[in-house]
Amino acid sequence: MTDRDPDDRGARTRVMVGWMLVAMVVVGLIDLLTDSPRVWRSSHAAIELSFIGLAATSALVLLRGWLDSERSLVRVRATLATRQAERDHWQRLAQNALQGLGEALDRQFDDWALTPAERETAMFILKGYSHKEIANLTSRSERTVRQHAVSVYRKSGLNGRAELAAFFFEDMLLPSTATPTGGKTT
Repeated sequence: MTDRDPDDRGARTRVMVGWMLVAMVVVGLIDLLTDSPRVWRSSHAAIELSFIGLAATSALVLLRGWLDSERSLVRVRATLATRQAERDHWQRLAQNALQGLGEALDRQFDDWALTPAERETAMFILKGYSHKEIANLTSRSERTVRQHAVSVYRKSGLNGRAELAAFFFEDMLLPSTATPTGGKTT
């Protein structure tokens, strides 16, 4: 079986359910019309009319829901495209700074003589990942990740993830709109 586009499956499902409901309405009307006039005033006719009304109402409710969902999906996709464009724009603007930061991190990791596994662990810690998340991402045990983290802290002379992050980012300031203490200038 091949993977199909979920939008295609959704559209096919909507069409199929729509036609099934239309068929129920048509079959109910045919059945009602083929009954004798004497039966039209009976409870049987009332039940058939209720069935036809329920099928028609269901079709309208489903159609409205599907249309609302599609409009919502269009809005979400537009927002996602905007956010992706913003991210791509930011990455292009920050490329040199990010590359320089990466090189500075690499030099510091060299100075601390971190192993490749310790470097990787240190980077994930700087990115804010937990030991469990790092273990999942690197296919290592959580215990091994903790050992790497302890080794990073020991080799760097730092006392944990907060000091590690502060070592690299403490002096990072926003442009002239912020004071060294992080407050806004007036």
